[in-house]
This record gives sequence, structure tokens and C-alpha cells, in this order.
Amino acid sequence: MIFSAKYLNIERKRERKVEISAVLSSILIMAAMILIGALLANRIPFTTERRQLLIAIIINVAMPCIILNGVFQTKIDSFFLSLVLLTFLGSIIINCLGVFLGWMAAQAMRVPPDKAKEMALLSGLGNTGFIGIPLCAALFGPKGALLAAIFDAGLDFTIWTLGVIMLQREKKLNFQALKALINIPMLAIFTGMLVAFFQFTPPSGVMKLTETLASLASPLAMIYIGMLIPSMLRKKSSVTLHHISMPLVMKLCIFPVITALLLYVLSLLKEVAQIIIVQSTMPSITLASILFARYSRDEEYGAAMTVFSTLASITTIPFMTMLGFYLVLK
Repeated sequence: MIFSAKYLNIERKRERKVEISAVLSSILIMAAMILIGALLANRIPFTTERRQLLIAIIINVAMPCIILNGVFQTKIDSFFLSLVLLTFLGSIIINCLGVFLGWMAAQAMRVPPDKAKEMALLSGLGNTGFIGIPLCAALFGPKGALLAAIFDAGLDFTIWTLGVIMLQREKKLNFQALKALINIPMLAIFTGMLVAFFQFTPPSGVMKLTETLASLASPLAMIYIGMLIPSMLRKKSSVTLHHISMPLVMKLCIFPVITALLLYVLSLLKEVAQIIIVQSTMPSITLASILFARYSRDEEYGAAMTVFSTLASITTIPFMTMLGFYLVLK
């Protein structure tokens, strides 16, 4: 009995070391891709048309293929469907908690109410799609990528409900906001669940195509983020360090620790807990500047936070993920 307990502890430590090394390796590769994007942007002007083209390929082609590849490569049974539901509900709760913590921190700083709402969203909502899904795919395989996509769906739900209500001048949830929930990645999740429910096996050519296109997501997303950096650094930004520092510390350090402690108390299944840990370490949402512009908020502030938090997260993601794994996956 004592021997079994010791062996189990050794196995758990070995698993944790493998996960940590995988995180470090993935982040270094992503950092190299971001650097490539930054170097490209110095030689090739990153125009609005090129930006929209890259976003369209990532969101409408690569991301759906990651989701479908996850479905095709994963055995979908009643247990896995329970993981899906748990991940989706966990995502909504965690993201709402992050926004609430950001709001409380902004109130403590005594910033104006409109700025406090922006800071709250940037403190609680992370880049779980562009960076989170590819990273979870690299760490946990197709099954992890699918659960990460479910987590991202929960974040989308939070953005277009709670986020919209906070940003609107008139506090109401309209049909236009809810319609934004219907996008190609969400349709891919729905299609994937139907495929799994009816136990349909697609042709090998379709499976190979989705696997190949899924591999585009991480390189294109990181290159896109890298290409944003030169133009942001060249701008004479009116955003103050005072407004950037709080969401930066909250999103990259405090929020992941609180999430890990909450997961430790709840003792969720390992498959769900490790996805939530990684997704909680993500930098502020890429959608921030677009969302703020749509509701007449500070678009430049959203863009600056996206870039600075992404750069800072290259060092914080490995450390905070290691800490989360240590606290929760003992």
C-alpha cells in the first residue's frame, strides 16, 4: 500500500514535469512566431486589408478545423459530454469572476465609471481563442483543443451578454448582440457535436484536410499578433501606464492564482481543471479594440492592452501555468 502511494506520487511528479516542459516549449515556439510577425511587419506594411484577411483565415478556416479535428480524433461518449458541459459552465463562471475582480480593483483605484468597465473586461476576459486553443492543442492534443474551444465558447457567451451590457450606454441586451454568438467557430462546435451524437465517421480525406488546416491556427495567430507590434510601438499612445498596469497585473498574475485556488477547492476533474488553468493565464482579448470601438469606448486603450499583455504573457504563462498545475493537479 505504501509502495503504491509512493509510486503514484512519482508518476504525478513525472506527469507535472512533462506538462511544464511542454508549456515552456510551446511558449518559446509562439514567441518565435510573434517575432517573425514583427519582423515581417517592418518590411511589409500591415494594412487594414491584410489584417482583415489574416483574421478571416484564422477565425473562419483554422479555428473551425481545430474544433472539428478535435471531434474527429476524440472518442465522444457520455463522460466526455459531461466534460464539455462542465467546461462551458466553468468558463462562464470563471470569466464572470474575472470581470468582477477587475471591476473591484478599478473601483479601488477610483477611476471614472466608464474606464472602470473597460478595465474590468480587460482584467477578466482572455485571448482564449487566438492563443488559448492552439496552446491547449499543443499541450493536450485534439481532445484538449476541443475542450479549449468549449471554454472559448463560454467566453464568447460572456462577452456578448455581460460584456455588451457593461459597454452599452443603455443597459439592455439586444438581438444584434446575441446574433454575434452565431459565428463559424460556434457552428463548428455545433456541427462537431452532431457528428459525435450520430457517430458519423467522415471520409479520411476530410479528416486529413481538417488536420492540415488546423495546424495553421497557431502560426497565423502568433504572426498576426507580432505584426500588430511595430505599428503600436510607433504610435504616440495617449494610454497611460496607470491604466495599463492594473489590468495587466490582474489578468496575468492575480486572476490565474485565484482561479487555481478556486479549482483546488472545487476539485474538478483533471481534464477540465488543466484546460481552465491554461486558459486563465491568457492575455487580454484580441477583440477588445473592436468591441470598444463598436460601443464608442476607448479603442486605442483596448488595442494597447492586447499588445502589451500578449508580450508580457510570454513570460507569465509558463510561470502561472506551473503554479496552477502545482496547486491543483497534485
